[in-house]
Amino acid sequence: MRPLIALTGFAAALAALTACAPQGPRIAAVSQSANPSSLIANEIAFNRLAQEKGQWTAFRETAAKDATMFVPEPVDAQTWLKGRANPAKSVLWQPHRVFMSCDGQTGVTIGAWQRPDGSTGYFTTVWQWMNKGQVDPRLPPNAMTEGEWKWVVNHADTLPTPMLVPELIETRVASCKGSAGAPLVAPPEGATMKMGLSRDQTLNYSWIVQKDKSRTLEVGLWNGSGFDSVILDRVAAPKAS
Repeated sequence: MRPLIALTGFAAALAALTACAPQGPRIAAVSQSANPSSLIANEIAFNRLAQEKGQWTAFRETAAKDATMFVPEPVDAQTWLKGRANPAKSVLWQPHRVFMSCDGQTGVTIGAWQRPDGSTGYFTTVWQWMNKGQVDPRLPPNAMTEGEWKWVVNHADTLPTPMLVPELIETRVASCKGSAGAPLVAPPEGATMKMGLSRDQTLNYSWIVQKDKSRTLEVGLWNGSGFDSVILDRVAAPKAS
């Protein structure tokens, strides 16, 4: 399992970051106002921060106050990361897909990781745009203001063979049509579950951890009339040592 660890205006930053990062697939253009490329640039910067300042330092600095990670049980990320020493060499990772809410304030990145020991796997990270300072009350509820991306859920697993690098980074934005609602889901008996929504409710995510510490993570994206399940990750229970 991966060490647990998520433009017009961003084009220059993305180009500079990409020059320092491993060469990967090109970014597919999208026409919606939400900007998945900003989250791709952020994910590249996150990886670069880990290489320069240390793996757990990067995770601490980019995690939301209430972020969750799995070790393999769900834990409060800031508590688990506090004071944790960085490994000698950080894991590397690259985004392959991005899904984003209509308002552009919540996104999910999926990609591949590689450890120094040669093991490989995938990750799924949920990101939320966090506003800085006082928000002008005259602005619409979904207005993008000064702030930064923070990850709220970080989840990963190993793979027997490396993920194939796609020709293009896949990007998809939720529909802004219709009225997206919050789905109601009850956890299985004895399981731990948490669900989250984008502010406009066009993207939702949920994770469930069973008693044996196996887990699932699912992401739903609004298509204008209902939700498409765009991610459904299943992680097996850890083997007894």
